[in-house]
Amino acid sequence: MLVENAMVLAAGLGTRLRPLTDRMPKPLVPVGGRPMIDYVLDALSEAGIRTVCVNVHHHADQMEAHLAERTDMNILISDERAQLMNNGGGLAKGLKLLPPGLVMVMNADLFWVGETQGTPTNLQRLIAEFDPSRMDMLMLCARPERVVCHAGKMDFRLHTDGRLTRYQADDPDPVVYSGAFVMHTDFFADAPETAFNLNLYFDKAIARQRLYGIELSGHWLTVGSPEELEQAEAFLASRFGPA
Repeated sequence: MLVENAMVLAAGLGTRLRPLTDRMPKPLVPVGGRPMIDYVLDALSEAGIRTVCVNVHHHADQMEAHLAERTDMNILISDERAQLMNNGGGLAKGLKLLPPGLVMVMNADLFWVGETQGTPTNLQRLIAEFDPSRMDMLMLCARPERVVCHAGKMDFRLHTDGRLTRYQADDPDPVVYSGAFVMHTDFFADAPETAFNLNLYFDKAIARQRLYGIELSGHWLTVGSPEELEQAEAFLASRFGPA
């Protein structure tokens, strides 16, 4: 399976991370000495992605200037300055700038560290294991013990055959969506041109029994507040030393 195109969702306001996000977009907030989006772009580059579409809105000029520094991939900008499209609408708009076919979709403000050395990366595994004959989406998911700086709400139940369903209280095998999935652009062919949430299409795939997941290798970090930023910095320092 060959996936060379990706969409990175980077247009959110990051309100919970104020006051930092009053002066910069959330994906550029440094964690472990690096902007969060750089962890994401590096992972995509390592997985063989050659073209990346990034949507921008909040402090869009800063995002464009930072992205212009990348020389390892072709970066396209989906401009949402005039209207913020939510994650689903942002994806639908950005996909119009990419060729039809398989695409990796990632959040710009979630990342992971500590993958097992000498084995395929998380994104390489997603690409290799995506089967369009059985799947609408193949999603990277983290077990609770692999999650850092998260409020604790579980998103899905990971069944033994790899299918995902919405997590219900006391379900076995709970997982958290880790901000990355592979799909074919055809799955969004009927997407509205207005703002909407990606959960609409997650639930569509579940209803068709075609939402699947694989487990993340390493530890997944989500930094949504100043307190979580402190937790993330402490975790990275404990694992890798000071930035």
